[in-house]
Amino acid sequence: MEEMLGGTRITYLGHSTFQFTTAGGEQIIIDPFLTDNPQTPDDLKRVSELDTMLITHGHFDHFSDALPLLGQTGATAVSNFEIFAYLQRQGVEDGIPIQKGGTIEVGGIKVTATHAFHSSSIPLDDGSLIYGGEPLGYVVEFESGFRLYHAGDTAVFGDMQLIGELYRPDLALLPIGDQVTMGPFEAAHAARLLGVRHVVPIHYQTFPFTPGTAEEFQQHVSEIAPGVTVRVMKPGDDLAS
Repeated sequence: MEEMLGGTRITYLGHSTFQFTTAGGEQIIIDPFLTDNPQTPDDLKRVSELDTMLITHGHFDHFSDALPLLGQTGATAVSNFEIFAYLQRQGVEDGIPIQKGGTIEVGGIKVTATHAFHSSSIPLDDGSLIYGGEPLGYVVEFESGFRLYHAGDTAVFGDMQLIGELYRPDLALLPIGDQVTMGPFEAAHAARLLGVRHVVPIHYQTFPFTPGTAEEFQQHVSEIAPGVTVRVMKPGDDLAS
């Protein structure tokens, strides 16, 4: 797969958070959960340069570092309309709303928003929650044509087959934690439906409510989607060409 990356670097920061460095040097982060993320290595909890931020939904474990990072770096935030409006009220000037089925070009990448079966809310300082719009997944296409699909938080759903047919991602980043997303068994079926060649399990073993394991996922993939290569990444690991 490395030869397909075309100069792109994909760094796993733990849980569902990834940093992408494009061949042109653009810095992109998706679902920024760093400061309080028990999986993120200490030397990766701070991001000094950032051009674009992709947000799948508003839950704390995908969003808690969004405002601080946007304030520090001036990056452009890509999110659903409700989160876009919330960020605007918080003083974030550079934001782009996107909704399911839409595509934009930003920061040297092409981004398409897809469906995700989950919920979305934004925690406030007083402990209350406000509606965060519908959750998203993203298909990201880099300069080389390499495409990845970050499913966000979701259950498996039949239209993953349509995502595979329309966008033909080379790599899928799939939650396997179970209880609050699909588990290893369902995620293996997701890999089959998508028709991807490579998959990275994410969103597992971080909290008691994400008990799924990579070993379970690998076993199910070997039985359900035997042509798929499972690439287990540890926080801090890179995929690069």
